[in-house]
Amino acid sequence: MNKSDKLKEILDFLKKSFVGKDEVIDLLGISLIARENAFLLGPPGTAKSAIIRLFSSCIENGKNFEYLLTRFTEPNEIFGPFDIRKLKEGELITNTEGMMPEASMVFLDEIFNANSAILNSLLMALNEKIFRRGKETKKLPALMFVGASNVLPEDESLNALLDRFLIRIQCDYVDTDRMEEVLMAGWKMENTAVTDKPSITPAEIIELQQMSRQVDLSPIRKQYVDLIHNLRNTGIKVSDRRAVKIQNIIAASALMCDRTEAILSDLWVLKYVWDTEEQIEILAGIIDHIIEKENTEKAHPQALFNKVPNPEEVMKEVELLKNKWAAENLSFEEQNVIKDKLRYVQSRCNWIRNPEHKQHIQHEIEGLWQTMLQTI
Repeated sequence: MNKSDKLKEILDFLKKSFVGKDEVIDLLGISLIARENAFLLGPPGTAKSAIIRLFSSCIENGKNFEYLLTRFTEPNEIFGPFDIRKLKEGELITNTEGMMPEASMVFLDEIFNANSAILNSLLMALNEKIFRRGKETKKLPALMFVGASNVLPEDESLNALLDRFLIRIQCDYVDTDRMEEVLMAGWKMENTAVTDKPSITPAEIIELQQMSRQVDLSPIRKQYVDLIHNLRNTGIKVSDRRAVKIQNIIAASALMCDRTEAILSDLWVLKYVWDTEEQIEILAGIIDHIIEKENTEKAHPQALFNKVPNPEEVMKEVELLKNKWAAENLSFEEQNVIKDKLRYVQSRCNWIRNPEHKQHIQHEIEGLWQTMLQTI
């Protein structure tokens, strides 16, 4: 079995264990191959830490480090305490045994509780995979960092922390229609010792990470550049640094499909580069509109899965655009941004299943277009 198939077997194993979490699990697989950090946004009790724990246990001889951050978390709790014996000799050396600097998979829950005492060290660890403390500098073996929170940061000083997570995933409660499956899978997991688990070695993962860097992105580079330009015009900030790094997750999508070159549908991963919850629907509308033009069996399964939009969220977005348009002294550029967003919300609206909801929202959208025409 090749390394890619080994990872797919682990992802399938996780999907059977956690019903309704296919999207989250596939994106964690993509993040691992791309060696990019992933952030999970969702309320407590949505299996965030359980998924990471089981995923980590499938890595042979891998070490998992999991920690719930509070406002009072000290550096010692994450990186390890100073070595007392060395301290007596006048050296500040950290004893990292069993701590984050030795872990192959790192899960930091409620990450936005990080205080200033650990923030700088944490930012360096997430960005450069380096641990620095005083004169100490150590390269981290971490294959992937996963952060989680039930809210997005309000404090601007924590935006840098969110920025270190390239992929952002909404992890919500499973649909009530699948509750029986959830209960059965949960009961089995709680009461059955897992003895036969698929596995992969850290060396094989590193090899996959290196292979993903060899994927040819030239077939879709022009469309990718156009898309970044489009997103920026719509008000979704994609910095040059993030635009470069997103290529890693596009390449990972191709590799997971056993391809050596990217195709248009690999752009599905851009649905997960949002900064705010309001952007989720807009990004989905933009990306789905692009990738639906390609019909190929070689596409990643998640690329073919257009999530039905939540009518309530779409309506919220329409109301938000209404309020923005009503603001005084809008510049020509700001007006264009609002129009672009409304077009994408309108295309998203076409996928709403409930005809009454769809008709109501379409009516509101048409009303806003009329208001815009009268303003001009």
